[in-house]
Amino acid sequence: MRYDPFDPAFQADPYPAYRVLRDTEPVHRHPAPHYWALSRFADVWAAVRDPATFSSARGLTFAPDEITALGLPPTLVMLDPPRHTALRRLISAGFTPRRIAAMEEELRGFVRGRLAAMERTAAEGGVPDLHRDYSSPLPTFALARLLGVPETDRARFDPWVTALTTIQDEGLSLDDTAAVTAVGEMFEYFGALITARRADPADDLISALTRVGLDGPDGERLTDWDILGFCFVMVAGGNDTTGNLISHAVVLLDSDHAQRERLVADFSLIPNALMEFLRLEGSVQALARTTTRPVTLHGVEIPEGEKVMMLYGSANRDEREYGPTAAALDITRPHPRHLGFASGPHFCIGSHLAKLQARVALEELYTRHPHLSVDLPSAHRISSPFTRGWHSLPTPTLNNPPP
Repeated sequence: MRYDPFDPAFQADPYPAYRVLRDTEPVHRHPAPHYWALSRFADVWAAVRDPATFSSARGLTFAPDEITALGLPPTLVMLDPPRHTALRRLISAGFTPRRIAAMEEELRGFVRGRLAAMERTAAEGGVPDLHRDYSSPLPTFALARLLGVPETDRARFDPWVTALTTIQDEGLSLDDTAAVTAVGEMFEYFGALITARRADPADDLISALTRVGLDGPDGERLTDWDILGFCFVMVAGGNDTTGNLISHAVVLLDSDHAQRERLVADFSLIPNALMEFLRLEGSVQALARTTTRPVTLHGVEIPEGEKVMMLYGSANRDEREYGPTAAALDITRPHPRHLGFASGPHFCIGSHLAKLQARVALEELYTRHPHLSVDLPSAHRISSPFTRGWHSLPTPTLNNPPP
């Protein structure tokens, strides 16, 4: 199979084409749209850790400059050091592991409610959908709770998240007028919420971010756009990616019941297993950087100013990094290096939140349904050159329901 990110056959199973690239053309020039692609782990690892050479400041897709097309100031993921370093430090002061960990019981209660609803659907003769009914609603709930969206506004929040996710999956495309309108509404809402939280803080992340720097030695503070841009990053980058991690975990375990039995018998294996699930089925398959100087790799020169796609989905299956079993599931596999959350300055700032949600979701799911199966022939995948995941994943049997 040849590498064509727009080909439905490639999107259904990109891994054979990735292997051909790794073995025969590790520096690939894609003609239309024009960009370059790196497919080997070592090359992608080195590139994403070298922002001076591979810049994020012209966007993350193969579009020449989607930042300008968006008509918005650059967000955290579209900045380079030193501005990126300073902004990330300020955001991290409010977006702490302690704040995330404090959400665990609330997340657990939410997924239990979703499981109960799925069980009712099954009892009534319907077919629950693992992704639509379980995996996908969890990060939407988590983000709404984290950002302080009141219960009365949650019905408005869900369509905004769906719209922004659609734009992101299509490579920040602005062709969907309804989605663009919905995102505009979301920005207006959060702009007003930030203003309100500056005047009257609450117990949420936006309030915490408005207070960052108030007691610091230099008094540096986040602007309204800094906070609004971070909300954009969290919704666009942390919603469907987390839902797809959960769904991919179940699909992978349903394909290897021995591995599933090991995990069900010992939930302490879940944190390492999550990295293995991301390695094999990365929610983010590819993101771009732009060269700031000519770069020569494997005898091929990439000129200055060129978009270079980092094929994370290929790199994480590279036999040169993971050995001859690179394509196999092993929930106990060590991961000394991993690109599931990228690496370097742009290592995913929301990784702790994603892992917490996925751990809770799998613990609750397999406690109640240790032999859960999915109906892959009836499933519906996302069509995207950048992300890999699901629209629908039917679950025809929910076995061993609680009394």
